[in-house]
Amino acid sequence: MSHLFQTLKNDWSISATVAGFLAVLISYSGPLIIFFQAAQQAQVSPDMMISWIWGISIGAAVAGIFLSIKYKVPVVTAWSAPGTALLVTLFPDITLNEAVAAYITSAVVIFLIGITGYFDKLLSWIPQEVAAGMMAGILVQFGLGLFTATDTLPYIVFGMLAVFLLAKRFSPRYAMIWVLAAGIILSLMLGKINPVTTNFSLAIPQFIVPEWTWNSTLNLALPLILVSLSGQFLPGMAIIKISGYDMPAKPIISATSIASLAVACVGGITIVLASITAALCLGKDAHELKEKRYIAGVANGIFYILGGLFAGSIVMLFSLLPKELIAALAGLALLGAIATNISVAMSKESQRDAALITFLATASGMQFLGLSSVFWGICIGLIAHWVLTKRDNSAAPLPSTQSSKS
Repeated sequence: MSHLFQTLKNDWSISATVAGFLAVLISYSGPLIIFFQAAQQAQVSPDMMISWIWGISIGAAVAGIFLSIKYKVPVVTAWSAPGTALLVTLFPDITLNEAVAAYITSAVVIFLIGITGYFDKLLSWIPQEVAAGMMAGILVQFGLGLFTATDTLPYIVFGMLAVFLLAKRFSPRYAMIWVLAAGIILSLMLGKINPVTTNFSLAIPQFIVPEWTWNSTLNLALPLILVSLSGQFLPGMAIIKISGYDMPAKPIISATSIASLAVACVGGITIVLASITAALCLGKDAHELKEKRYIAGVANGIFYILGGLFAGSIVMLFSLLPKELIAALAGLALLGAIATNISVAMSKESQRDAALITFLATASGMQFLGLSSVFWGICIGLIAHWVLTKRDNSAAPLPSTQSSKS
């Protein structure tokens, strides 16, 4: 144990800590809003809402810290944002007890898929360029959000952009620290900090008895399994691979599924691999040395623990910041990840069309048969890859034939 603490101390860095903090900040300021919407639909009490946040925070923290330390990879876990969106549409037609039973069912099924290794086989069938096109399609929305935020708070956003450019020129490793500080200072100067009442107190989880029904199994558990695998684990594993880490999906899916089971009965929805916020911790902004970026995953987990323990208070503190600041912060922090994925997607001419189709389908936000554009982006991209690869193979003999004639 002492050796572990010494290793963590030696590898710890400010930039990795900031990356982990930004990932939590963006998660609490973005996807958590969906949780509030679901809570309103279910008409749950404030204490139960705090229990939900406690569950998703502690579950994500334990899984992320364990995986990051064990595999020396910045594994960032979170709760299923697409799954939470399902809750908004299902409450109050299903009860909270039925929802918890669906969480347990989905966790068991996802665990079995992960432990058998079938998900790793699926990943091996997806070309890197197509996977990068999918990730670029997901992340580009955040890059665009940087500039759409200027519609309401132009001075703050343009000020943050100016600081970002200067910091990238003169202090690239700590660029996001300067950007965050600039955003807060500008918000204070312009009176845009949201007034909230805070009361620091420890969160108390509330136990919920699960109630299995066919209604919740078919309408929540099965869709939750599908959107978690296609909308979270698939892009999450893709960006880990693209970032240069040879990390199998089996231990990640297994650990997150166990964490999901542990927090399900306090209202914590399925714990999954993060994709968007993971990009903050996997790039050079977290640390120049790839082998030391795992600290960002550990820091991310520590901040999640703090958020879980003080669920009612910490979340209110995050709401101090204007949403435009968060949008600008996310867009600037993810510029490197967007560039990397676009570069990889366009790197091979033979895969360029399939990757571009994947990118456009994913970025479109299309919804078909109730499934997200992430799912359809990868499906359509793989079909395009298969068709175009077959065509290229059949056309391959032509150049040699022409050459022999000349």
